[in-house]
Amino acid sequence: MPELPEVEVVRRGLADHVLDRKIAAVTVAHPRAVRRHVAGGDDFAARLAGRAITGVRRRGKYLWLDLDGGAEGDDAVLAHLGMSGQMLVTVEDRPDEKHLRIRFRFADGGTELRFVDQRTFGGLSVHPLVPAAGGGLLPEPIAHIARDPMDPAFDLDDAVAAIRRRRTGLKRALLDQTVVSGIGNIYADEALWRARLHWARPTEALTRKQGREVLTAATEVMAAALAAGGTSFDALYVNVNGASGYFDRSLDVYGQEDRACRRCGTPIRRDPFMNRSSFSCPRCQPRPRHPHA
Repeated sequence: MPELPEVEVVRRGLADHVLDRKIAAVTVAHPRAVRRHVAGGDDFAARLAGRAITGVRRRGKYLWLDLDGGAEGDDAVLAHLGMSGQMLVTVEDRPDEKHLRIRFRFADGGTELRFVDQRTFGGLSVHPLVPAAGGGLLPEPIAHIARDPMDPAFDLDDAVAAIRRRRTGLKRALLDQTVVSGIGNIYADEALWRARLHWARPTEALTRKQGREVLTAATEVMAAALAAGGTSFDALYVNVNGASGYFDRSLDVYGQEDRACRRCGTPIRRDPFMNRSSFSCPRCQPRPRHPHA
């Protein structure tokens, strides 16, 4: 799944290409791409025609397009990229992609926006903007999402306190989007390695200093990934121009099973975790005596 840096790369590209443009028409080519828009594809297209995109925003791993005032008040197009969703900006006469699901054409006759999704796990939907738990206005389905470490309004000490209250394993807390958003499996492992903390460390045993260190590490590693264009393991992770990121070449621990730790030389260990995997260095990140699964 794309994580914060990958989504931010897409957000920036969209801001460069679709901000302040009026939508002329929307075509839904596959009903699964709008399954989260409960009124269906015709309603989705009708609600967007003639509307201008006034903002391209993100919180954590979630992306949305603000729309100018509509009949039902302030709303936005929420994008769920899923496993393979791509938001591509391209010229109108480019041949359709095999897995094109939704097309946006604009009134200025310039480039168009295409939602392409091979596995159809992602989708787009229109929702009202409502006050969010962490402040600001968010599309209603994600109003419970906490701020992420790269948000200017992110409060580090509040996030540390929320993690320490969870009474679970540290990595589970880092992945809980209601505690802190934007950190996924890849960057959680990388942050834990940088902070020298094991993924199963009980949050109630975490010191404030350790909490600040792991969240600071998460911020640093995601900033580095963003500078590299995100992490791409296959052709499905691309920016709006179809280019892949390169941060996977800089990963210290994620996906490095049996390779030597760059810090101490110990072979990296892989453990099963929530139907996925956790990667850690047995020496740099010793397992706690009383771990949480």
